[in-house]
Amino acid sequence: MVGAVNVTKLHPKGVEPSTDLEGALYETAHIDYDQVHIEHNPSVSTLYEDALVYESGSALNSTGALVAHSGAKTGRSPKDKRIVDEPSSNKRVWWGPVNKKLSENSWLINRERAIDYLNTRKRIYVVDAYAGWDPEYRLKIRVVCARAYHALFMKNMLIRPTDEELLEFGKPDFTIYNAGAFPANRYTSGMSSQTSVAINFKEMEMLILGTEYAGEMKKGIFTVMFYLMPVKYNVLTLHSSANEGIQNSDVTLFFGLSGTGKTTLSADPNRLLIGDDEHCWSDKGVFNIEGGCYAKCVGLSAEKEPEIFNAIRFGSVLENVVFDPATRVVDYNNTTLTENTRCSYPIEYIPNAKLPCLSNQHPKNIILLTCDARGVIPPISRLTPEQVMYHFISGYTSKMAGTEDGVTEPEATFSACFGQPFLALHPMEYASMLAEKMKKHRAKAWLLNTGWTGNSATRGGQRCPLKYTRAILDSIHNGELNDVEYQNFEVFNLSIPVTAPNVPQEILNPSNSWKGGKAEFNQEITKLGSLFEENFNKYKDGCTAEVIAAGPQL
Repeated sequence: MVGAVNVTKLHPKGVEPSTDLEGALYETAHIDYDQVHIEHNPSVSTLYEDALVYESGSALNSTGALVAHSGAKTGRSPKDKRIVDEPSSNKRVWWGPVNKKLSENSWLINRERAIDYLNTRKRIYVVDAYAGWDPEYRLKIRVVCARAYHALFMKNMLIRPTDEELLEFGKPDFTIYNAGAFPANRYTSGMSSQTSVAINFKEMEMLILGTEYAGEMKKGIFTVMFYLMPVKYNVLTLHSSANEGIQNSDVTLFFGLSGTGKTTLSADPNRLLIGDDEHCWSDKGVFNIEGGCYAKCVGLSAEKEPEIFNAIRFGSVLENVVFDPATRVVDYNNTTLTENTRCSYPIEYIPNAKLPCLSNQHPKNIILLTCDARGVIPPISRLTPEQVMYHFISGYTSKMAGTEDGVTEPEATFSACFGQPFLALHPMEYASMLAEKMKKHRAKAWLLNTGWTGNSATRGGQRCPLKYTRAILDSIHNGELNDVEYQNFEVFNLSIPVTAPNVPQEILNPSNSWKGGKAEFNQEITKLGSLFEENFNKYKDGCTAEVIAAGPQL
């Protein structure tokens, strides 16, 4: 371990470590426990009290959730993500625009900077928990941070051990040092700003400097799972939500980037929620990586999303929301601080959560979600095996405002495997594993557009009503969508239903409902098809002719 000393060596003041945790933190990071009070696995109430007393802007909302502010950064900072270039992983990591190299020397400088900051705090928080519900594959995670809000966030998002498991927790498999309130030195080699989010697979550590956005910790662990699960266990990591039928235990996976509906659509009152964002598909079935949910709150209401709305209570963390100072009622339509308002809560706050969050059934349906702001992708399409590969590798959606620093309006984007910012290996490695598992377990696949219909988002189109999207999903799960007539959708050659139960027929084919006229529609679909083609050129060398031909035909 970087900077380690023999644990039997006395503390500089001549005092032996008083607890195993204090000794471990001194050994691995030189945390000076004589100067810094360490809260180890503090209770929710303790974290509430500390946040309200010590953290500016913290408050309680009317339903008992903790309101916190993440400071200047209200979304992820993907341009500042780094992976340490070291011998144990450098030949497997997918280097490029997503995973930029950081030298081991720069890592040491940043690590020293983060530890120095933590040693200046009067108190720090240590949370020990798990990533992965299957005991065979789970990782022991330790989070060391300076903010009570961050500790509560990760206490929600990771899997909480029992008291007995905590007694036997031992040495963590991976540690996060979050010194986000302290900036990186932008003159350090490899830095692009005062923000640095870096992962070291040799040391099994993550460092955060210059951003207090809590989602960086969650997504950092996701990248670790994207690397370790395929490399070490031949287990496929997925940016997906998952649920299971109550009657016949059929599992559905929902792939999609933030803002496409993974959390909303998987929280189905008629199905059991396995998880809302991050999963693994092993030879035994599917398991959730997390112990909580991280839901977008913009436009949230009890009528549209009752499960999520009612989960916002004591123990939950509301990020960057605006509330009435007198009543403490949150205005979920107010995006003054950010479009990316969020809530973190334990998964058991969802009434129909499946605990433990895993299934021994393999997925029956694969849903590829997109939020098409151009309004030309059909609300639902049935995919061939080759089309699944093509659209999984493409990962098209419209990036929604607020999910990343600097994104203020929806924009078209392609994200390989519907999770490119978090991938550690080349996309083809994940796509090949997915194709193999789908073939082996005979899973059906669908492309579901939760975006706009009638026209684009900027030309008067309307977001597809959630009730129609849910009706489509119901007909997939009960098999009704298998029995209707299908037609071919131009350019993309998608198979789309002529009718669907409880869905207006006119919205099923975008060319029929386009308000700007046929010529304008043809122009827009051709533009989008060209973007697909241009993007896919990056992956052609690793694909079969059949997969390449499954894309748009211009």
